[in-house]
Amino acid sequence: MAKKNINDTDGVNQYMAALDHPLKAEVEAIRNIILSANKEICERVKWNAPSFFYKDQDMVTFMLRAQQHVHLVFHHPYIVQIDSDLLEGNYKDRRMMYLKDMAAVKAHKKELLQIMKTLTTHIDELSQ
Repeated sequence: MAKKNINDTDGVNQYMAALDHPLKAEVEAIRNIILSANKEICERVKWNAPSFFYKDQDMVTFMLRAQQHVHLVFHHPYIVQIDSDLLEGNYKDRRMMYLKDMAAVKAHKKELLQIMKTLTTHIDELSQ
């Protein structure tokens, strides 16, 4: 049997406390936006960065190697069916998002929320 995803907010809090990144405030703001999209979205550290899942389905993970922007990897396969100018790349099962500063985070908060809500709604529909 596959190991279930386990919510680990404490682990993510520890990760964030130790994070040395010029856009740490933006990462925290994006984290809060993602978690606010649905109270059942959970988080953990995966690929050495905060990662989010819903009903045991992985959705999005930060990729924090770059210092000039915040990079999100949306890796739930349904993401390719969501139409958004924020979602980049022509991969068969994932999309990228890049936010360069707090102004971009604030400007795109509503769209990021909508993307997350669309993903959780899709997962809900699959589980019925």
